[in-house]
Order: sequence, then structure tokens, then C-alpha cells
Amino acid sequence: MATEATGQRIGIGARLPVRKIILWVLSILIIFGVIFGTRATLQDEIYTGANWRDFVILGVAQGSLYALIAMGYTLVYGILFMINFAHGEVFMAGAFTSFFLARPLAESGFLNSNPILAIAVLMLFSVLVSVVTAVLLERIAYRPLRGAPRLVPLITAIGASLFLQNTFRGFFGSRVRGYPIPEGLQGRWNIFGLPILRTQFLAIIGAALLVFALYWLITRTRTGRSMRAVGEDKEIAALMGINVDRVIVTTFVIGGGLAGAAGVLWALVAQQVNFFMGFIPGIKAFTAAVLGGIGNVVGAAIGGLLLGVLESVAPFLLLEGAGVPSVNQIKDAVAFTVLVLVLIFRPGGILGSAEEEKA
Repeated sequence: MATEATGQRIGIGARLPVRKIILWVLSILIIFGVIFGTRATLQDEIYTGANWRDFVILGVAQGSLYALIAMGYTLVYGILFMINFAHGEVFMAGAFTSFFLARPLAESGFLNSNPILAIAVLMLFSVLVSVVTAVLLERIAYRPLRGAPRLVPLITAIGASLFLQNTFRGFFGSRVRGYPIPEGLQGRWNIFGLPILRTQFLAIIGAALLVFALYWLITRTRTGRSMRAVGEDKEIAALMGINVDRVIVTTFVIGGGLAGAAGVLWALVAQQVNFFMGFIPGIKAFTAAVLGGIGNVVGAAIGGLLLGVLESVAPFLLLEGAGVPSVNQIKDAVAFTVLVLVLIFRPGGILGSAEEEKA
């Protein structure tokens, strides 16, 4: 009798998957919350159409930079299956050090007289610093731990992040520094009838070109094929004659270079730099990589754009009409809420594999 009762309880549990029920209830609550918040905000007509347009443009600009930073996370994860939490500080290192070149260029008048060349020099300098930082991280912090359990490199990455933050704080101080921008990038342009800040337009175009260049490199070049082969199986790739160490270093070079380029674009948009500037964008870029499907380059780009737009639009659209004060101050919460929801509903991300169902 006891065996039959136990069998009945197991059968009931199999027919009523508790996890699915909880997810369905949570989904319904989220949908009702979105509908209620959106309806209340739009009915109150708090913002005009021009305001919503500006929110979306700002979101696309931010999302483009998130996508660029997220490439570093997704490349390293695709090769080493580790999360490089120090990547935000690689981004910060390039942006922060480029300030010390941008300031004399601005004071000498070169930044205004030759803005294109000056920005190219700043970006090249930032890329160089970020690449050196990324390669040193790989060589000193990660390579000795390559065969260790995954938790060990993760803890090391967090330690490296804190080390880089405090190193820059010790060398350059903790105050925020205003980043000079050329006069030619001040104001707005009308692009197809849409007024857009020139720095935001530069960020969107620059990020798009770099993402397309990376996609071409990954899919069309011998280096990209080597990276994909090492990501699939390091031992087999080595047997096929691929230098695994060189491919891993190349991955860090590419990721660091993209972070350095993103650093200058971010500094031009935000017009300021500080030693802590890499932490929050780094976490959001990681969220974007997870949202799109970490390890997938296209997914990281899509995730970055989606996260940027959600972060810019969602607080005003969903919370303003509900009477929540200072909604702009809680936009960071949107990013982490998205991360939690993705991990709950689709841990593999948009372009990743869905979670395997369990009986």
C-alpha cells in the first residue's frame, strides 16, 4: 500500500510540474504589469512623441556601446568558457588613459582643427592600452589557471577587476574628469529627419562598423576559423596544427581592442571619465551577452541593442504612470531585472540553446 501511495504522489508531481506553474504565474504578472504601466503612462501623456524618439535614440547609442563591450565577454567565453569580469576594467583603462592625450590635444587646438585625425589618434591610443591590459591579464592571471576548475578563474577575474580599479585610482585619483570633445561633434545632426546628437551618431556608426568587421573576421578569415575550432575542442584543434595559445591571445587582443574603441566612443558621449567607469557598463555588457546568448557574436550585438533600448525607454514607459518617483535613477535596475528574467525563462539567451527540459 505504501508503495502504491508513493507511486501516486510521484505521478501527481509529474503531471503538475511546479516550476512550470511558477513560471506561468510570473509571466502573467509581468505581462499585466507591463500593460498597466504602459497604459497609465500613455494615458497621462507625460511625454511627447519627440521625447520618446529621443529615448529610443539614446537607447540605441547606449546599446551599440554595450554590444561592443559585450563582444569581449562572448569571445572569451566562446574560447575558454570563462567569464572575464575584468573586461569592464579593460574598457576603463583605454578610455581613462586616452583622457591624458585628449586634454593636451584640446589645449593645443589640434582637437578642434583636425577632429577626425584627433579622434583616430585617441582611439588608436585607447585600443593599444586596452590590448596591452587584456594580454597581460591573460598571460599573468588566466593562463596559469587554464586547467583549474571554472570557479578559480572566475574569482581571479573579480580580483583582477578590483586590482585594476584601485591601481588607476591610486595613480590618477578618484575624481571625475571632463573629457574634451571637438566643436564639430557638439550639437545635433538631422539624419533622415531625425535630430540626433553628433556624439551619439558617431557611437552608433562606429560600433556598427566594428561589429560587422568582427563578424567578417570570425566567419571569413583563417583566424576566425581557428578561433571557432579552438572553441569547439582545444585538443583536436591542437592536433590539427592550430597554436591554441596564440589563438587565445588573439582572442584577448580582439576583445581588448573592441573595448578600447568603445571606451573612446563612450567618453565622447558621456563627456567624462573616472576610475570606476568600467564597472557598471561591464556588468551591463555581460547582461547583454547573456541576453543574446553568450558565446554568440550576433547574439551579443542584438542583446546590447535590446538592453540599451529597454534601459532607456522602460523606466519611463512602465513606471512613470504608476507614480514611481525618479524613474531615471532606477534604470540600472532594469538591466539586472532583464538578466534575472533571462536566466529564469531562457538561460541560453535569445540565440542560444533553450534550457533542457527535465521531467
